Amino acid sequence: MKHLIPICLLLALVSCTGLPDEYKEATGSLNIYPEYQSVYIPYNIAPLNFHISNEASSYLTSIRSKNGKSLLIRGKDVQIKLKDWKKLLESNKGEVLFIDVYVKQNDVWKKYPAIQNYIVAEPIDNYVVYRYIEPLYTTYEDMAINQRNLENFDIKVLYDNRLLSVEKKAQCVNCHSFQDYNRTDKMQLHIRGDRGGTIIIEDGQYKKFNLKAEGLVGGAVYPSWHPTLNLIAYSVNKIGQNFYTKNPDKVEVMDDKSDLIVYDVDNNQIIPVEPTANWLETFPYWSPDGKYLYYTAAHFIPSMMNTEADVIIRYNTIRYNLVRKPFYAETKTFGPADTLISASSIGKSASFPRVSPDGNYLLFTMANFGNFHIWHKSSDLYLMDLKSRTYRNVAEINSPDVESYHSWSSSGRWIIYSSRRDNGGYTRLYVSYFDANGVFHKPFVIPQKDPAFYKRSFKSFNIPEFTVKSAPANRNGLVNAIKGETINANLKQ
Repeated sequence: MKHLIPICLLLALVSCTGLPDEYKEATGSLNIYPEYQSVYIPYNIAPLNFHISNEASSYLTSIRSKNGKSLLIRGKDVQIKLKDWKKLLESNKGEVLFIDVYVKQNDVWKKYPAIQNYIVAEPIDNYVVYRYIEPLYTTYEDMAINQRNLENFDIKVLYDNRLLSVEKKAQCVNCHSFQDYNRTDKMQLHIRGDRGGTIIIEDGQYKKFNLKAEGLVGGAVYPSWHPTLNLIAYSVNKIGQNFYTKNPDKVEVMDDKSDLIVYDVDNNQIIPVEPTANWLETFPYWSPDGKYLYYTAAHFIPSMMNTEADVIIRYNTIRYNLVRKPFYAETKTFGPADTLISASSIGKSASFPRVSPDGNYLLFTMANFGNFHIWHKSSDLYLMDLKSRTYRNVAEINSPDVESYHSWSSSGRWIIYSSRRDNGGYTRLYVSYFDANGVFHKPFVIPQKDPAFYKRSFKSFNIPEFTVKSAPANRNGLVNAIKGETINANLKQ
């Protein structure tokens, strides 16, 4: 019995919950990575694993809410069991999620003020599909189209560019797109370089098309699938790039020619969208009711015979306005252009228009010039109320670095977007809650199983697209389609 007394005294220092009975309030700030503090999270999101940076000899983390049993995790890396996390969040929709961190320093337990996050009752879409790539044009063949299950940490590689890229016969895979959040199991993506073409998947069939018809300024590039009709809007672009060693924006991607087309999948027919002289038009996007096509357009009159050289010289003076055209489904024709924002008149340039599923809001980027904003440090997200046509800088989710590609969830309550805020070099995917009052809440980076993942990863995430179910593509199907026959599309005269 006398040997048991010291043991009992030691155990008395820890309560029945596993937490210290005695502790002091910690001074200074708690440093965790990723910085999951004061964020709104969907109840079906994967565990927000994080790393504690404060130095200590021992660590205890308690995660609790109003209902159910709290979770206890030991160690500097807080990795939460998926089953326990799911049960806690599902039992506490609409409640506050508290995270208590205890650290032991010099044999004394200290407790930091509780982190408070908010569990939103509205779920996020199950999947996001993105391109996973090193941000270097010299290694463009080392990329993949990945699908992440946001409810856990499962990743499915839809296509790895290295499967068919060999030495000089390199490829680039890009611009994946789905119809209506993949509710119809229809998907498309482009293959550039060797065996190039546009892969369209529907009814479980893979077909490769050549959408660069004679008479167009270029091949099909940026896509948007009509929400109900088997039509895909594209921009056709003649693209050039400049690379900088000192400029913080690193890369400048420019069009010296660009127009809009609609591809009629059922009839294998390309329909030009009334090309307009002296205008560069790009980044089309259908409204959720399919009645409007949004895009950006810049007025550009070449002053040199060599328009490519002219664009390179004048690149930082070319600015794009935000425009839309009404679409008449019966005739597959468009009405006159309606300029929503003359961005050029305020010294800005618009890009990446995306309409919310309810049709009430338009999310887009604006930077100081150009249309390819993924390297522009001046690029911020903006939100327009389409009823009043007023718009604002979404300061609550922007950062001093680049905000660019973005996607609405199918409910319109969440967005996902790429940002370089972490280190200026790599894009990460951030999620933000959009409430019923039209306000975004503090964003958070999508969680990873390893809390240090983003510090160790040398690849970028871009072109995030929400889907409500798993993509219809698989690697074998895509490999066979890319190696297979190419069908030439017909241009409507």
